[in-house]
Amino acid sequence: MPTFDYAPAPESRAVVNLQPSYGLFINGEFVDGSGTAFKTINPATEESLAEVAEATTDDVDRAVKAARAAYRGVWGRMSGADRGKYLFRIARIMQERSRELAVLETLDNGKPIKESRDVDVPLAAAHFFYHAGWADKLGYAALGPDPRPLGVVGQVIPWNFPLLMLAWKIAPALACGNTVVLKPAETTPLTALLFAQICQQADLPPGVVNIVTGAGPTGQAIVDHPGIDKIAFTGSTGVGKMIARSIAGTRKRATLELGGKAANIVFDDAPLDQTIEGIVNGIFFNQGQVCCAGSRLLVQESIADDVERRLKRRLATLRVGDPMDKNTDVGAINSRRQLDRITELSAAGEAEGATRWDTDCPLPKNGFWFRPTVFTGVSQSHRIAQEEIFGPVLSVLTFRTPAEAVAKANNTPYGLSAGVWTEKGSRILWMADQLRAGVVWANTFNQFDPTSPFGGYKESGYGREGGRHGLEAYVQTGGVA
Repeated sequence: MPTFDYAPAPESRAVVNLQPSYGLFINGEFVDGSGTAFKTINPATEESLAEVAEATTDDVDRAVKAARAAYRGVWGRMSGADRGKYLFRIARIMQERSRELAVLETLDNGKPIKESRDVDVPLAAAHFFYHAGWADKLGYAALGPDPRPLGVVGQVIPWNFPLLMLAWKIAPALACGNTVVLKPAETTPLTALLFAQICQQADLPPGVVNIVTGAGPTGQAIVDHPGIDKIAFTGSTGVGKMIARSIAGTRKRATLELGGKAANIVFDDAPLDQTIEGIVNGIFFNQGQVCCAGSRLLVQESIADDVERRLKRRLATLRVGDPMDKNTDVGAINSRRQLDRITELSAAGEAEGATRWDTDCPLPKNGFWFRPTVFTGVSQSHRIAQEEIFGPVLSVLTFRTPAEAVAKANNTPYGLSAGVWTEKGSRILWMADQLRAGVVWANTFNQFDPTSPFGGYKESGYGREGGRHGLEAYVQTGGVA
């Protein structure tokens, strides 16, 4: 197979005006934090990008009070049509500053610039456009009689899609009339802080959106604050369970979007060229750091060898390296801690008897990197088939019948997503009905749209985000807020 050399095609960093330090965004202004500032680094180079304020319990209290005042004041009295205008304005500014947002996301997160540019930022803006349209139509969304906002929403988001998860959370909350206190992940706070500047540029009333940075204790302070009416969390199942325990017995509502161990199921009549691309997108997009990643490949036994050959040939063409290069397919792992987790579970796969294969491509000397890796000879009992790796590691299992495929796919504590590859529409519908997954993709994978709800079952959490269904978590019906 011929190979091609690609000349470097780096995106410019000049479009981003990185500040040496960032404060908290409370009541429409950037203010100093009370905690010890921390540094956020570029995972591809390990260089320090900026110093970021840490919010303490007192800082979170200030943010919640500002959000409550805005909710009881101008935002709470504003019509849905006027709220929608602010969301439309935010969406347009995000589009105007899309290149800046994409570059900053890649610098802070490590994902390839073409993913930030072509997926994360456009989809984040689309969520604001979509929810802006709902702001004055909540009464027609079949949410129940007289849908009203909940009040102040505390939102804690992960590091794998920092800007996109922010949009998933903030857009529906504001459309429904709530105010927000949001904490980005400590390793990827920069696009959230740039979004705070966008809120200022859009003249969003002070206190409607507040952004507090920090690590776990900051998030816990949001969860525990008595002035928070609802928690929205995306992250690990372990932390999600802690949140559920923390709010048990209180009046607080919650939506939890947690981990996954998705099965990507390939039948013998699948279009294999298209399927291979779907497998690659399913597990190696964003370095596999995706909660709904297709990390378990279930292949019908009769075509397993052919699929394995095709997959390895395709993986050999993936370009691993500088995320700022537009030619890069696989970027850097987000942190040293996450790299250590991926390395540990991959070693466990080998120790338990699975056969490991990787692309053997050269890796940069600095930064956090892991080659695209495939394990064959995997059994259901292996850790790599049961635990969420959250990295570019694919486990391959085989099946003979549709019933066996369903049994293996559902044999996991998670239930977030799945994929089915076959030319038979009846089989797709039957599989979708049998699979215990919140999202089932047919002859595709990792496709998202603001109009479609997303969420899981079992240890993948509860509640839905996106679409009309996602509005339900941000309203109450029949009563007075």
